[in-house]
Amino acid sequence: GRDLARGTPVKIGEAVGVIAAQSIGEPGTQLTMRTFHIGGTAQVMDNSYVESNTDGSVKIENLNILKDSDDRNIVIGRTTTINVIDENGIERASHKLPYGSQLLINDEEKVKKSQRLAQWDPYTIPIITEVGGTVAFEDLVDGVSIGEVSDESTGISQKVVIDWKNSSKSGELKPSMVIKDSGGNIVTLENNREARYLMSVDAIISASDGTKVGAGDVIARIPTEGAKTKDITGGLPRVAELFEARKPKDHAIIAEITGRVEFARDYKNKKKIVIHPLDESEQEVSYLIAKGKHISVQDGDTIEKGDYLIDGNPAPHDILSILGLEALASYLVNEIQSVYRLQGVTINDKHIEVITRQMLQKVEISDPGDSAFIAGEQLDKLEAEEINEKLLSKKQQPMVYKPILLGITKASLQTRSFISAASFQETTRVLTDAAVYRKSDHLIGLKENVIVGRLIPAGTGSSIRRLENDAAVRDEQLISENAKNVENEEIEAVE
Repeated sequence: GRDLARGTPVKIGEAVGVIAAQSIGEPGTQLTMRTFHIGGTAQVMDNSYVESNTDGSVKIENLNILKDSDDRNIVIGRTTTINVIDENGIERASHKLPYGSQLLINDEEKVKKSQRLAQWDPYTIPIITEVGGTVAFEDLVDGVSIGEVSDESTGISQKVVIDWKNSSKSGELKPSMVIKDSGGNIVTLENNREARYLMSVDAIISASDGTKVGAGDVIARIPTEGAKTKDITGGLPRVAELFEARKPKDHAIIAEITGRVEFARDYKNKKKIVIHPLDESEQEVSYLIAKGKHISVQDGDTIEKGDYLIDGNPAPHDILSILGLEALASYLVNEIQSVYRLQGVTINDKHIEVITRQMLQKVEISDPGDSAFIAGEQLDKLEAEEINEKLLSKKQQPMVYKPILLGITKASLQTRSFISAASFQETTRVLTDAAVYRKSDHLIGLKENVIVGRLIPAGTGSSIRRLENDAAVRDEQLISENAKNVENEEIEAVE
């Protein structure tokens, strides 16, 4: 790589880890003031449309649209994606469209640069009826589950679903809107489910009981979290939260598999949601979600692996286990960069990537194969790779393992070197552990060499010193072998 301080290629033996830590720590003085810099709260501006970034054509995947009463194309799929393809047939951009967005182009249509492809309301999530008919309210009772709320800025009053848990009948209530046909029966949709739309707390009712609606019309809207003025965890606490790999308080729930959503039974204050996999080889997954939370999907929807069931900040461990290593790395880099960018500090991605690599240095064994380890044991990634190479060379079954994410404090205490770990935190525990396990320290890192008073194995001369050490070890082996040979010759001469 490139040494960004001097603009030259990095030298072998350069202490890149130390430089990365210093680069990230240096703006710490600006970031310690926490929300003082940011002002505590901020109105988040959300995107409300997508544009083509080049001349070319569009290809729409998983197209699922309805025409509403104004003859507009409304997206009702949750996996609809627009791909922009340039004149050479190369894909230039891919945009996932949110549910309820208005599609402004057709599949395979030619588009110009900066042409709008789709637009939506960034502040609300619409609930759209898939069939025409008459709206009927179920369990939407005035004063119990519905309240009149007037907008402070416009003065217009609107019907909003209120928290019904405190009322005496709350256990039995399931506030929802259904679409009925002319005979008064609930309309049946595809895959034999009823046209029933559950309402969550804070949903704004757009259609009255008994009104006629057409397919694609909006019957209710749910305000999104992004529209609310929210507190920003800025500066150092946010960076610390990410580097320590802590779970955010109200974290998002991510779908573990691709499948069909089913709202199973309700408990006292929780809802059970089951995802039935489309791939029969996978097992179904269930989640328990608090009743007040807004669920982004409706009963019977198809959801992709990695989609959010509940909005919020995702937990880093979930991203790693569901979406994999690369998705986690790009998430951490982007989130940490956004904090520094807010302060006008530019940090090269590589510094964050070096630290992320150290957070992902351990693996957990899921199948030990022919090794001496047991399932669930943790070990160093490098060590696991070395053991697997040895097993494969002997034509034995290799281990199967998955990466695990450790916060930087825990990662520092889990290094191979016990001297380095002891110098950091929990000295007594680290040293007693090392004594119990009869650990030996090969003095590979910088810290342990400084502590025992040796030259550090870094810098431009380190490669030559490494060769000298290897040569010294070889010399000792040769001397001991020669001594043995001389001894054997003397014994033979005596005999």
